[in-house]
Amino acid sequence: MVRVAAANRLTHGPRDMLLSLLALLLIIGAILVANRACSFSPGAPQSDPATAPKVDVAAGLRRADAPFTVRNPSVPITWQGNSLSSAPIDTARVIRSGWLTPTNYIQLSQSNGSIMDLVAAETGSSSGATGTVDIAGVQWTIFPARRSEQAWVTDLGPSRLLITGDAPDPDFRTLASAATH
Repeated sequence: MVRVAAANRLTHGPRDMLLSLLALLLIIGAILVANRACSFSPGAPQSDPATAPKVDVAAGLRRADAPFTVRNPSVPITWQGNSLSSAPIDTARVIRSGWLTPTNYIQLSQSNGSIMDLVAAETGSSSGATGTVDIAGVQWTIFPARRSEQAWVTDLGPSRLLITGDAPDPDFRTLASAATH
């Protein structure tokens, strides 16, 4: 009997394997569709800002414990506070606050560390500056950041500020002005 079963298997070809695979894919597809476990989204991924975490950044920055004066920028009402964190960088501290703008994400990092330590920690890069921009009399140095993002950093004496994200230039200017005034 063993020889008969082995002989029958030899008669199954690629067509039979393909039909079996198709049947399995249909069963898996039906389970996924029934549970809405996946969706098809051609192009870039889409996110729903309504489902994003909401954080009271202003209150968090007022409570932040840091060895420097933490700035609490007044951002446009259309920006939704999305993140707030604190971490050490070398012998210094960094306070991060992030917002979802109507179209993108922007983050302000404040630290008492050196500019290069802050840039390296926040961008993952040690590349040199690519330019400068003056916002209301404050000089910001531009560095490359993750993906196609940029980072703006300025030295305010006892602290350094760094802005990064995928927001457009006008949003960077808005946050830079709000953070320094």
